[in-house]
Amino acid sequence: MNIRPFEIDTDFDIIKDWITDERTHAMWSANRMVYPLDRTDLQQVLAEMHDKFGDKSFVAVKDDGSVAGFFCYSLNNDAKEGMLKFIVVDPQCRGKGRAEEMIKLALADAFDNPYTDAVQLNVFSENVRAKKFYEKIGFKERRTAENAFAYKDESWDRCNMVIWGAGT
Repeated sequence: MNIRPFEIDTDFDIIKDWITDERTHAMWSANRMVYPLDRTDLQQVLAEMHDKFGDKSFVAVKDDGSVAGFFCYSLNNDAKEGMLKFIVVDPQCRGKGRAEEMIKLALADAFDNPYTDAVQLNVFSENVRAKKFYEKIGFKERRTAENAFAYKDESWDRCNMVIWGAGT
């Protein structure tokens, strides 16, 4: 597997159907994007995230050339912390180690930068499977914002998780 930049013209049609219900979409995007995922909206959100935070979007590509995952990454130079966002894996790849491989490649790239001390991400506490997955990789819960997000009649806590580089 390798990581390459996301290309809206070729990759959007591959990832657009990976999230099949509105609640999962809300957990993935915190409603920053419309459901169902729309090309123009995604392109606009990614451009805004790039302009505001320096986010770059990537896909994980299996050895056979097929796209297995998507994520965004940015580095806050002042805090020396990277941030992973919008992580999603092809449903056909789940449970096969592809997500772990993708995140480990993303972390390796992040920590190749000598100015990166840590990488963080946010996950809703209600997304138990994802939270356990990040813990398995080595992320630790740093803080939780209670009732940070409302979805219909639910209120979700947002958990900030961090993993430190080997030198910190």
